[in-house]
Amino acid sequence: MNIVLLSGGSGKRLWPLSNDIRSKQFIKIFKTEDGAYESMVQRVYRQIKTVDADATVTIATGKTQVSAIHNQLGEEVGISVEPCRRDTFPAIALATAYLVDIQGVDPEESVVVCPVDPYVDDDYFKALKELSGQADKGEANLVLMGMEPTYPSEKYGYIIPESEERTAAVKTFKEKPTAAVAEEYIRQGALWNGGVFAYKMKYVLKKAHELIDFTDYDDLFSKYESLRPISFDYAVVEKEENIQVMRFAGEWKDLGTWNTLTEAMEENVVGKGTMNGECSGVHIINEMDVPVLAMGLHDVVISASPEGILVSDKVQSSYIKPFVDELDQQIMFAEKSWGSFKVIDVESESLTIKVTLHTGHSMNYHSHKNRDEVWVVISGTGKTIVDGMTQSIKAGDVITMSAGCRHTVVAESELKLIEVQLGKEISVQDKQKFELEY
Repeated sequence: MNIVLLSGGSGKRLWPLSNDIRSKQFIKIFKTEDGAYESMVQRVYRQIKTVDADATVTIATGKTQVSAIHNQLGEEVGISVEPCRRDTFPAIALATAYLVDIQGVDPEESVVVCPVDPYVDDDYFKALKELSGQADKGEANLVLMGMEPTYPSEKYGYIIPESEERTAAVKTFKEKPTAAVAEEYIRQGALWNGGVFAYKMKYVLKKAHELIDFTDYDDLFSKYESLRPISFDYAVVEKEENIQVMRFAGEWKDLGTWNTLTEAMEENVVGKGTMNGECSGVHIINEMDVPVLAMGLHDVVISASPEGILVSDKVQSSYIKPFVDELDQQIMFAEKSWGSFKVIDVESESLTIKVTLHTGHSMNYHSHKNRDEVWVVISGTGKTIVDGMTQSIKAGDVITMSAGCRHTVVAESELKLIEVQLGKEISVQDKQKFELEY
């Protein structure tokens, strides 16, 4: 099975655990059998490989998420990187061209496209295999998965099939309605449109060539910033007459808000948190190394991270985005391909960061024009390279780098260090990368 996972999102609705780099799918909040925690993307990837160990998984995403994907899934997963955001049709066209031109997949093969962050059981991925098999038959140009609605939701578009068969031709699509209108759609046998569909790759490539002047993947990538943003639904689905829908009645949740996310959590407290016996319906998600205490609260979510603290009624938490939009704060935590960093102190002319590097990984070899840096090793072993000079390091060692000197650090075991940046113009843009000199 070929599967493309669409990974976007700005991370505003699950603030403070998410930000512009760390979208909701990377938050480690679901407990695994061994007692550790995994994120939505890790959970979905594990479920896919459980159902189909040979599945080719490609994640279509923006540049800012690549490091987090490699951090959580490793280097083997395929990634189709969008140079900039251009909505779902260009993203899907680029991912399809990536599979055919870069990965060498036969354009006659089918691919399933779905969001990266549904909360589902393994039967969902078994249904995706069926969806792919239905697309292989060539009876329709597109095969959608329609979710059996459990209530008249205003959040989803609706698919009305021509019959009650498990796989049927699509009669019509309806946009997100009011609750009253949704009830009428459901009476007509409508299904939720969950943004899950399958097609033969040659079909979408043909549609892409009709709408975009390009030759192959590399050419499409180079022209990507000039493309008109347009959704796949508008560019393809609404104009295609030969469409089928396959019903899915299993568990399927869109965990897009704190309210829906806490419904899927197996435990009420993640991290350091305590509540008294007078609390009910309270969830605490704490990424800080300080305790959180809740008393006498009902239907409340409390979330703490380096980005900030949220205390909200669960229903009201759905309306968080405009308030987060008003916050002007630098990124305080991020996962990178080599490890992670957490900002622990901000002053006018200094920035203090805790850096964790995974075994065998390193930072880019780079320099800064406007700041000096000091590294204090707090655990692990490794080596630094400063202006071409290599030095072994261990806990307690201090390394200083003046502005302009080239430097990197390599972790021989998991390496933790405190990085202090000193200067009047500290900026993430103040970084020049170089090739290592050996």
